[in-house]
Amino acid sequence: MGPIQIDDARDPRIAAYLDIRERDLTGRHGRFVAEGKVVLDVLLSAGRFAAESVLVLENRLAGLDDILRKAPADLPVYVATSDIMDRIAGFHMHRGILAIGSKGAPQPAEALLDTLPANALIVVLIGIANHDNMGSIFRNAAAFGADAVFIDATCCDPLYRKAIRVSVGAALKVPFASFDDMIGFITALGQRGFSQFALSPRGAADIRDAERTNRLALYLGTEGEGLPESLLVRLQTVRIGMAQGFDSLNVAAASAIALHHFSH
Repeated sequence: MGPIQIDDARDPRIAAYLDIRERDLTGRHGRFVAEGKVVLDVLLSAGRFAAESVLVLENRLAGLDDILRKAPADLPVYVATSDIMDRIAGFHMHRGILAIGSKGAPQPAEALLDTLPANALIVVLIGIANHDNMGSIFRNAAAFGADAVFIDATCCDPLYRKAIRVSVGAALKVPFASFDDMIGFITALGQRGFSQFALSPRGAADIRDAERTNRLALYLGTEGEGLPESLLVRLQTVRIGMAQGFDSLNVAAASAIALHHFSH
């Protein structure tokens, strides 16, 4: 299918792209927005999520030939001038590359657990509500070879536009699933042979002294409050040693240190 020119910002074919920031708040009913060249490449290469269409600035199309060859032959690729694209998005789109993807049916946490290898490193997120932190943690998970990310019901959506962008597409690549019952999830991990470390400034052991087992889960909590006490009393706790008088890191930075330490 050749590029399809869009000359009207209200063309029904590109309705999913209208007023991007407003849709970020109101929801997209099972869809998400992928933004930028690298993220589009991950979306089309990883194959975890189906792309529904692509919208590109006219002057960016030629530079996407190699990436778009990875797309299904019938994927609609819409092109527009800068003025039309800005009207569609509702703000200036300097990157000029967007795609709509379909989330599909969510995978149950236990179903994802059952697909993990015998030697697995996973991240478990509790209460991560900041999209920058969510995206950065996914980026770190991809960088250090984590096999999956699990999120509780109080976390923000990894497929929020900003989270995907900050993750540099890792949120479209690293498998993830959500769970509602924290105690039940801890039990399910134990039944599957996972050691479970909770990161906390008050951790009983320095992370440098903690040993990696074949199957390991790393728990990270929201900044400020950290992980809930009801979880900390059930798990082994580890801390990242710091200079005297300073006891906390941004959760994304903490995830990078912990994943690097325990990655093979």
